[in-house]
Amino acid sequence: MASTYPLEHESVTIFREYLRIPSVQPNVDYSECIKFLERQALRLGLPLKIYYMAPGKPVVIITWVGQKPELSSILLTSHMDVVPVYSEKWTHDPFSAHKDESGNIYARGAQDMKCVGIQYLETIRKYITENLKMKRTIHICFTPDEEIGGEFGMGTFVTTPEFAELNIGFALDEGIATPHEVFDVYYCERTSWNLTITCTGQTGHGSILHENTAGEKLQYIINKFMNWREYEKNKLNNSDLGPGDVTTINLTMINGGCQLNVVPTEISVTFDIRLAIDMDVEKMKKTVQEWCHNAGPGVYVKFKNNPIRVKPTAIDNSNPWWIAFKNECDKIYCFRDMKINTAIFPAGTDSKFMRNVGIPVLGFSPMNKTKTLLHDHNEFLNEKTFIRGLDIYYNIIKALTSV
Repeated sequence: MASTYPLEHESVTIFREYLRIPSVQPNVDYSECIKFLERQALRLGLPLKIYYMAPGKPVVIITWVGQKPELSSILLTSHMDVVPVYSEKWTHDPFSAHKDESGNIYARGAQDMKCVGIQYLETIRKYITENLKMKRTIHICFTPDEEIGGEFGMGTFVTTPEFAELNIGFALDEGIATPHEVFDVYYCERTSWNLTITCTGQTGHGSILHENTAGEKLQYIINKFMNWREYEKNKLNNSDLGPGDVTTINLTMINGGCQLNVVPTEISVTFDIRLAIDMDVEKMKKTVQEWCHNAGPGVYVKFKNNPIRVKPTAIDNSNPWWIAFKNECDKIYCFRDMKINTAIFPAGTDSKFMRNVGIPVLGFSPMNKTKTLLHDHNEFLNEKTFIRGLDIYYNIIKALTSV
């Protein structure tokens, strides 16, 4: 596709082409993403394979074989899907990849995370152009449906023989843009724990003070969760902890009632909870069940998933991948500003599936001095930040292949 900007960096042009593909949830059609990635693989002269985790749910793998393919490989992973948009809230069409005079590229996925996928590809292209040879094989992975939990993406892929054959020793996944100078590197994420509590009780006319109503029980339950939420907020606000270090509790849905003057026989409330990594899931299950019992008869909880606490990736001398990553960042810092901060990812990513099968993963997106806009209106990334990210990955990935 011809660029409107004749002096534009070639990698930026490809990035903008990718951003124009509306791979937006829900019900994503990934066919255009596949065609785009097939063109990129052809451009690199590398083989591409597609594995379907379910109908219409492709995992795309582009492979560059190393000099010692018997060694464990490196996985560079990103997801193809993006979250929905409210177009009327955007200054520019969210799938136009508009670039303004400051070099800001506006598009859904500019930060989360089509930028990283292209940076991986363009880094490998530079290695190939320079006739560099890497010791380890590198797999560049593009997954579906990460934005809706990844069940039929990485969640299923890690259980397949095809994934096992990749012989992954280490993986890089997404991070988050940071408005300050420091780059955040994520070594773990919290446990996503969603639940719905249903309160049942006496129905009747809205003019009577009935006993044992669903509303009274609902109030008790909500108060318990809001008190817990307030405790976590105070812990966050009165310490040096980051967003990923505390448990978050948010009421996201309330359902019930049939008519203004009828006391409902049933009301349900749903909470989105992200448990801090030091929280005991089974202990909290028992606590919530106790709250339901104390709220009164006819109150029960349904847990939306069966969360499994995943062991964090080691960020000490026991992990050679971490040593290589950090040492390279330190080298870059000697010449340019490249401070890093280790943190727990506040949301959920595909990393949890890989960590859960024993693969060390670091979440990292080279976007500092950038307003955090993932999932927000007018998401953008400046082209200079994108290009600098190419240089950062060039050094880091090369170092990782030498482990």
